[in-house]
Amino acid sequence: MDATEFRRIDFIDLKTQQKRIRDSLEQRIKKVMDHGAYIMGPEIAELEEKLAHYVGVKHCIVCGSGTDALLMPLMAYGIKPGDAVFTSPFTFIATAEVVALLGATAVFVDIDPRTYNIDPIKLEEEIQKFLKNNSGRKARGIIPVDLFGQTADYDPIEAVAKKYNLFVLQDAAQSFGATYKGRKAGSMGNVAATSFFPAKPLGCYGDGGAIFCNNDEMMQKLRSIRVHGQGSDKYNNVRIGINGRLDTMQAAVLLAKMEIFDEEVHLRNSIAARYTQKLQHSVTTPFVPKDYVSVWAQYSVLVQQRDEMINRLKSRGVPTAVYYPKPLHLQEAFSSLGYQRGDFPVSERIADSIFSVPMHPYLREDVQDYIVKSIAE
Repeated sequence: MDATEFRRIDFIDLKTQQKRIRDSLEQRIKKVMDHGAYIMGPEIAELEEKLAHYVGVKHCIVCGSGTDALLMPLMAYGIKPGDAVFTSPFTFIATAEVVALLGATAVFVDIDPRTYNIDPIKLEEEIQKFLKNNSGRKARGIIPVDLFGQTADYDPIEAVAKKYNLFVLQDAAQSFGATYKGRKAGSMGNVAATSFFPAKPLGCYGDGGAIFCNNDEMMQKLRSIRVHGQGSDKYNNVRIGINGRLDTMQAAVLLAKMEIFDEEVHLRNSIAARYTQKLQHSVTTPFVPKDYVSVWAQYSVLVQQRDEMINRLKSRGVPTAVYYPKPLHLQEAFSSLGYQRGDFPVSERIADSIFSVPMHPYLREDVQDYIVKSIAE
């Protein structure tokens, strides 16, 4: 393969996947069209049951987006102005945005330099610092982020949360399908959120998300919040909620994709292992701790001259992406929090040197070899 064949390289290949499941997709979508229940149709309950069983939790509620999946649990916990929630600055803005939408304060914690997930030791340090210096605000919860497909280190995070009486909301937007010490992503913490954005390892053909928990009261609140705070019927509203419903069509798509999802997770891990074996002497490759299985939402590497590398790869027809070039504490949207460059040096260093290469279950070996060769040279 050479640069003249660059059109064959997809950063994420949804077309090949669709060809595999086209018959199932069409049958399921036709079924929705036949019954006509486009909102909260029977596929919603079927999907929730299958997702809950897959993750190994009692309850699942699907919703309109990964952002809704983060926002709704915070609403159920009654997060409000004066509250503080601890999270990572090295993530997509939605993680901290939902905290700000409720008038609360996001308190950032630096990341582990190898996994890029929130550092449990620094988490406790930031909590102690907050409790000492912020008597006017109340520490309420922690949102660990599972970045690039692998979970955060939940054993120490949950221990810290218990020590300081904080809830844990797992941001599993990028980790659905991963495991942590034998536990599926989505089963950690008090409640978990994931995203079905099309580029995710399990994605629909639009926006979508899901929330997981084992608590009956939490689930009752979430079901109410999902439909405008509904009580006994749609015109009896017992709390403030949102329109957080997932479309039935998207549920049908996800049900078709679930049929091959385990196989795709296996393929992702095989491709990632091959990348690591071939790139380990050229760039800093991802680190996956023992007893973790990543779902490889992205395959991200570190280099010193990132822009130069990205431009060279582009000239050879290799697509790349940068997740995330500016940490949240340096975003203008959070300027009122008073953070500045140097406050979270690990996040800043990683943000300055990380980039992602094509990763999907259908990446052919010859294409992967061309990508590897383009990086190594």
